[in-house]
Amino acid sequence: MSEDTLSVRNEMDIISVRGFGRNVAAQLGFGVVDQCRITTAISELARNIVVHGGGGSVTIKTIQNDKKGIEIICKDKGPGIRDMELALKGGFSTVGGLGIGLSGAKRLMDEFQITSFTGKGTTVMIRKWLK
Repeated sequence: MSEDTLSVRNEMDIISVRGFGRNVAAQLGFGVVDQCRITTAISELARNIVVHGGGGSVTIKTIQNDKKGIEIICKDKGPGIRDMELALKGGFSTVGGLGIGLSGAKRLMDEFQITSFTGKGTTVMIRKWLK
């Protein structure tokens, strides 16, 4: 299992972490469609880190036990999410965007977990398994 943590503070960091995630997915053997799903999910979550969390980190891990996959953990120390149900609803945006972020990442991946505490930040864990 390998693990890398990248700092995410601005648009350039979002681009870097997307590319890094795509490369890891390709090395694991994910096809082009799943690489795109993984890359899009990373992009949406990294953007949330920058826009809502004021910066944070993305950790990308390879998982190789009884099955093979990729795990991405996105963390920030921002204000947290006040209304989780609303934030996970498709089409919801607090900044006038498309509202793809959390709900989109959840739909694109096989596993999704989120924890958020007001004033302490948010952590999102997503996984995609190689089929």
